[in-house]
Amino acid sequence: MGAHAADAGVHPANVVSLAGRIHGGRQHSSGSRVLVLNASYEPINVCTVRRATVLVLKERAEVLESTDGVLRSERMRMRRPCVIRLVRYVRVPRDVHRRKITRKAVLARDSYTCQYCGRESTGLTVDHVVPRSRGGQSVWDNIVAACAPCNRRKGNRLPEEAQMPLRSVPKPPGPHVFIRIAAPRVPPAWEQYLFAA
Repeated sequence: MGAHAADAGVHPANVVSLAGRIHGGRQHSSGSRVLVLNASYEPINVCTVRRATVLVLKERAEVLESTDGVLRSERMRMRRPCVIRLVRYVRVPRDVHRRKITRKAVLARDSYTCQYCGRESTGLTVDHVVPRSRGGQSVWDNIVAACAPCNRRKGNRLPEEAQMPLRSVPKPPGPHVFIRIAAPRVPPAWEQYLFAA
């Protein structure tokens, strides 16, 4: 599991000690991110190194990928986790339809690409395919990433009226989108798990 104890068992005090050092240390700050996989290897969350370490030491998760760093306490040392997998399967509610629609989420879902002209940029806006003034709703199926020129050009029209066909049909995003928002810079060790999802 990647954790080595100087004594036979993992005492609760050791968990607190090791986790506390992670939380308090500058080099191993709790701001670092760890990818959390379900028992089925499906990416479900991103957590701090501190939280991941607690899960591993309590035997609720196993380390699949680690970095070169080592976390230490007085009696234990452990490779710094990068990807962990829960030991028991956790049911994840499929509530993406209810998740708050944000500009970041829409842009990440659309790969930071204007859905009208194909321009790639991080400074994109969002557009209602069916304008709100014409009854369009703020739902995943009706919002796309758009560059400012395309957004202005389309205006209050439907794509077909503006002769601006969509490059792809908008739909609710998968969980990987929210993981990429939580950690915009995806570590190489995560890629095989995210792309396989």
